[in-house]
Amino acid sequence: MSRGTTVAAAAGAMFLVGTLAAVSDLIKDYPLYGGQTVRYAVAALIMFVIMKATSRPGAHLTVKDFGLLVALALTGLVLFNVCVVESTRGAGPALVGTMLATVPLVMAVVTTRRPRPRLVVAAGIVVAGALLATGLGGGGVDALLWALGAVACEVCFSLLALPLLPKLGAVGVTAWSVALAVPLLAVAGVIADGPAVLRVPTAPEALGFAYLASVVTCGAFFLWYTALPRLGPGRAGLFAGVIPVGAITTGTLIGLGLPSDAELAGATIVVCGIVVGLLPDRPVRVRVLHVLADRPDQHEDQRAHEQDDAHDSHGDHSSTKHDSSRPRV
Repeated sequence: MSRGTTVAAAAGAMFLVGTLAAVSDLIKDYPLYGGQTVRYAVAALIMFVIMKATSRPGAHLTVKDFGLLVALALTGLVLFNVCVVESTRGAGPALVGTMLATVPLVMAVVTTRRPRPRLVVAAGIVVAGALLATGLGGGGVDALLWALGAVACEVCFSLLALPLLPKLGAVGVTAWSVALAVPLLAVAGVIADGPAVLRVPTAPEALGFAYLASVVTCGAFFLWYTALPRLGPGRAGLFAGVIPVGAITTGTLIGLGLPSDAELAGATIVVCGIVVGLLPDRPVRVRVLHVLADRPDQHEDQRAHEQDDAHDSHGDHSSTKHDSSRPRV
């Protein structure tokens, strides 16, 4: 995969995730956890069919692999949805959207011991643009803590997948993670909603679930997990800033209104930050001065010359003294 294709995959993945906000309006009246259970169950079915149809052989999952997949499903999918919902209940969508805009900066800082200054600057530009496009949110301490939890889960969504991608590939990681999220969400739904966790969806709700399962889950997850190992978590995290761009664009297309000047300016700043972060690193050229070491025989020759000079000087002095002692005729 070329670098341009990788960049397009990462941007496309986060753009599709951004469409989630507008499409979620179609399923807002459906029980939350039951709806997410249906979404991930359909997505798992699609991904396992794709995995079966591809020529990639099935990988043997070790205990460590299975543990990483469970952790990925629990944090990146289940707890992420819980944190977003609880934060939205306390402060509306603006707060959690604002906090999720800081994901690029968090990824740039936590993924390396000494993050490159240019990458941190690029992440800061992306954060500033996303904050401008999303709008600063309000709310209490509880809503803020839930939003911070959503940020942590979003980071886990990428970092926990990195060790699994070489063995399972993008399709395998997506299939297993969404499949493991289904029973976890079902249990949460039964606890929260009881028997009302599932019902027959209306036609618009069915369309919304179909889009979320096929496009936002299967499509976005596959694109993201394809680009992530090639870009690295630091640079890949910059593309989280595309989420507000996807939300603004989708809202415009489905008739929710034209974007404001602040949203357009924020989207432009996000793109600029991503471009800065993707610039190639220039190697530092250091001019090295090579100093040739003296050969051992050079010191010996120099010492021999000094002794010869001293001997000649001593001989001349002795000759002079001898000549001075001669009787003059």
